Amino acid sequence: MSSIAANLEWLFSEAGDSTSDRIRAAAAHGIDAVEIWGWRDKDLDDIRAALDETGVTLLSLIVDPQLQITDPATHNEYLVGVRKSLKVALRLGAPNLVVVAGQEVPAVGRADQRAAVVSVLSRAARLLAGSGVTLLLENLNSRVDHIGTYLDSTREGLDIVREVGSPHLRLLLDAYHALVMGENLAREIGEDIGLVGHVQVADVPDRHEPGTGSIDWEAQLRMLRNLGYTGYWGMEYLPQTETIQSLAEVERIAAGIEISEGRFS
Repeated sequence: MSSIAANLEWLFSEAGDSTSDRIRAAAAHGIDAVEIWGWRDKDLDDIRAALDETGVTLLSLIVDPQLQITDPATHNEYLVGVRKSLKVALRLGAPNLVVVAGQEVPAVGRADQRAAVVSVLSRAARLLAGSGVTLLLENLNSRVDHIGTYLDSTREGLDIVREVGSPHLRLLLDAYHALVMGENLAREIGEDIGLVGHVQVADVPDRHEPGTGSIDWEAQLRMLRNLGYTGYWGMEYLPQTETIQSLAEVERIAAGIEISEGRFS
C-alpha cells in the first residue's frame, strides 16, 4: 500500500487527457488513491469503470460551483452545488468534497465574513449527514496564487472547522499554500491534528515536485505523522519531468517514514 495519492489534473498526463486512463496509469505504478478537481468536464461513467477495474480510490473532488461563500448572497446557490456534488461523490465512491472560502468581500469586516463561512459550512455539513462524505476546507495562499483570498491561514481554517463542530467538516491542509505564507506547520496545527482530514504537497517556491525547492519534506512529513496524521499525502504539484520520475524522491521519503513507524512493510 502506498501512502501517496496523485492529483490527476497534473500527474500522469503522459497517459493522455482521459482521467480514466490516468487512473489506470497511476494504478500501474502502484498508487491506489487519486484526486481530481472539477467533475462537470469529465466522463463520470468512464471514471467509475476505471476505479472499479483498478481498485483505486478517488479521494476527493471539488464542490461545483466554487463561489465566494464569504458573501451570504451566494449561499443558496452554493448549497445546491453541494447537493449535486455530493451525488457525484457517492456515485464515484469519493469520501471527500473540497471547499474553499473564496475571495474577501471588500468593505465587509473579517468577523462578518467568517460568520458567513461558518454559517454556510454548517448548513452544508448537515446535508452530508449519514453519507460517509466529508467536506474538506482548504487553506490557500494570498501571496502568489490566490491574491485576495479570504482563508490564507491554517490556524483560522482549523478554528472554523472547530466552530462548525461537525464530523463532516475537516481541514484540507495544503502544505504548499501554508509554507508560501511562511507558516510553521507544527506550531499552527499542534494538538488540532485531528481536525486535519487530508494533506496536499508541493514544493516551495515554484509548486513543483518535492525535492526541487527549499522544503525539507522528510522533516515536514515526519512531523505531521508524529502529531498524529494518518492519511495519504496528496501530490498536487506541477511536475518538471515525467510523472514517475518526479515522484521518486517523495516516495522514498514517505516509504522510509512509514516503515520506521511500522505503518507499512
